[in-house]
Amino acid sequence: MKRRAVLLSALLMSSAAWVAAQNAWPARPITMIVPFPPGGLADLVARPVAEAMSRDLGQAVVIENKAGAGGGIGMGLAAKARPDGYTVLMALSSLTVIPEADTLLGRPPMFALGDLRPIARFTADPTVLAVRADAPWKTVQQFVEDAKKRPGAINYGSSGNYGTMHVPMEILSQNAGVKMTHVPFTGAGPAVVALLGGQIDAVSSGPATVLQHIKAGKIRVLAHWGSAPLGALPDAPSLKDAGYNAEYAQWSGLFIPKDTPEPIAQRLRAAAKFAAQDSKVREVILNAGSPVLYQDATDFEKYVQTDARRMADVVKRIGKLE
Repeated sequence: MKRRAVLLSALLMSSAAWVAAQNAWPARPITMIVPFPPGGLADLVARPVAEAMSRDLGQAVVIENKAGAGGGIGMGLAAKARPDGYTVLMALSSLTVIPEADTLLGRPPMFALGDLRPIARFTADPTVLAVRADAPWKTVQQFVEDAKKRPGAINYGSSGNYGTMHVPMEILSQNAGVKMTHVPFTGAGPAVVALLGGQIDAVSSGPATVLQHIKAGKIRVLAHWGSAPLGALPDAPSLKDAGYNAEYAQWSGLFIPKDTPEPIAQRLRAAAKFAAQDSKVREVILNAGSPVLYQDATDFEKYVQTDARRMADVVKRIGKLE
């Protein structure tokens, strides 16, 4: 009887300590993993969002860029992190592609989609087909016709195999019946630098990543993968308008490890909403070329599941890449 009382007392003390730990959260800085190098969409969104969340939570939210494998390395680290609320992930839409690609390639998955819990979507932009301003193509039709005449001669950069810059180019290639050479980099920033330096001919990128170079007259946009005019680039035609059935949206969103305690998950959800509604955050992201298109956790989870089903079909059509 005495032993049972001791065990019960220990259990109550443990429960009380757990509750106290939840109530004290956050007691130290939070790490926001960005699975790409600086300069890409995930990083451009993460920095103002982290600053706003820091203000709301009363603790610093610190960016850690963990690039590699088209974002898979950083996403895998976040999925396997301790579910205590001190690690969050700013992911792009490649999150829904990488597990499918791993399965296709017959290798152990870096993470499973179910390992991560959606908290908030911040942006959802069609990618744009960007070339240097001195490139010979003035229209996407000229670009495609040249690719048809010279199979494999035109090369394009990406953030890695099956990533958010690779998938839309494969969608266009399949629809237009052309072959181009894919050159993977560690992220959008390095790929755009390679474009500016003449190492590659084109990229499919989120508008925010290339807008400053467009304004500086260094990059030209031939088309975009959307279905409506882009606010930042109203004169850019859609691929659908140009006669190609190619659509793709690059979204950014916040995720946490799936077993994060519910009170902490809800507090992070509130902080993410605060950031999405913050005027400074909206201004910074809009000036970069991507308006905030916020979705709360419930709607974002449905959006992610729908996107994952669509991307599974796209990955199968791309096939196995070495």
